[in-house]
Amino acid sequence: MKSLHDLVIFLNGYLWGPPMLALIFGTHIFLTWRLRFIQRYTGVAVKLSFSREKEGHGDISHFGALMTALAATIGTGNIVGVATAVALGGPGAVLWCWLTGVFGIATKYSEAVLAVKYRVKTSDGTMLGGPMYALANGLKMKWLASLFCVFTAIAAFGIGNMVQANSLADLAHSTFRIPPVLSGLVMTAITAVVILGGIKSIARACGRLVPFMAIFYIGGCLLILFINIEYILPAIALIVRSAVSPEAFGGGMVGGGILLAARYGIARGLFSNEAGLGSAPIVAAAAQSRNPVRQGLVSSTGVFWDTVVVCAMTGLVLVTTLVKDPAGLQGLKGAELTKAAFAHIPVVGPAVLTVGLLTFVFSTILGWSYYGERALEYLLGKKAIMPYRVLWVGAVFVGSVAALPFVWDLADAMNALMALPNIVSLLLLSNVIVAETKKYLWNGALDAQVAETQHARQFVPGKIIVRKEREEVGAVSD
Repeated sequence: MKSLHDLVIFLNGYLWGPPMLALIFGTHIFLTWRLRFIQRYTGVAVKLSFSREKEGHGDISHFGALMTALAATIGTGNIVGVATAVALGGPGAVLWCWLTGVFGIATKYSEAVLAVKYRVKTSDGTMLGGPMYALANGLKMKWLASLFCVFTAIAAFGIGNMVQANSLADLAHSTFRIPPVLSGLVMTAITAVVILGGIKSIARACGRLVPFMAIFYIGGCLLILFINIEYILPAIALIVRSAVSPEAFGGGMVGGGILLAARYGIARGLFSNEAGLGSAPIVAAAAQSRNPVRQGLVSSTGVFWDTVVVCAMTGLVLVTTLVKDPAGLQGLKGAELTKAAFAHIPVVGPAVLTVGLLTFVFSTILGWSYYGERALEYLLGKKAIMPYRVLWVGAVFVGSVAALPFVWDLADAMNALMALPNIVSLLLLSNVIVAETKKYLWNGALDAQVAETQHARQFVPGKIIVRKEREEVGAVSD
């Protein structure tokens, strides 16, 4: 087992090395260019994402799909991952992490467009989609689609289940002295209640949990920043200077200049928002949407909230504390740095960190359960769904009480292997993404849809918006 673990660690050095980071970040930039900076529609996308009405074929609403994706995406990477980036790459890593989120919006949009474009409806009316269907139906690469599903199913049990349960059990034990066995039993029971009900049950739970945890965490960070208000501008200046300067930051941070800041900032950003991994489009395909572009815009807001907002808040809290008390945080890394930074604010800081981690970790378990389920269904059919859910619930308990360094490293490797087929589909089908965007967005049709009412017909000067066209293709006819 040790030899196998050493092999996995060795492979991870290559799988998540500079070439992979350059490939994913390069894909972000390429798609941003091809889509004429799709990020400029973020305001419209946010408005669409809060729409809960039924708009087309699908299993759950726009909002439910987004909340499920955010549940899986917002996790320990938003808190501990950012601290790791700052510890290893210096404060400048925060800027690179943020930039990864800005450019990653284009990739997350593109993934969802392909997911809805190539999704299929099963005999019972369920909508299935994701990179495996884009590869199989769009590129006729069924072998690569199957490989993606194998990697996803394995990664789900690691990064989306056992390591999350382990983190939550450790936190409960260190903070509240709750035995891992007890916290594991509670988590297992709650997980069973939610996921055995399928995607609609998961979406309902995530729709309640995600807004609460995001508002609570962001509100807590804003309060901490208000307390540290005099250090905010110096912290921002330090972040920018460290991101573009070859000088390392003192006070105990490793900081190695531009290359280290970029490397760790980009890596943590990619791990945090998952743009390019191919996970989120699996649930995007289940959304009720009139056309691929609408869901693409809604899904793209996941990166905005995850990295551009939540990771940025965490980064500012950490760096303002570093500026305020560099000696007090000297030599700390990862989770230790996070705890120390938040503990500088009595009562509020530790409470924000504890509740944030508890809710972030549990929501990840719910969201990733759906990803793994759909991957296994593609490989084995519907007969595998219920055994998979039972196995998933059991894995939550195992993760709570077992040491999992091997599982964590194996999951990292599977995440990288997931990304490769997904990137292939994004690059080779980029013309399809552009064509769909031109059809539904650049011709002004989406703007008319956003402004329209729920009437059967609505007359606009010089134009008639016809209900049938709205439902089927979302077009505007003269």
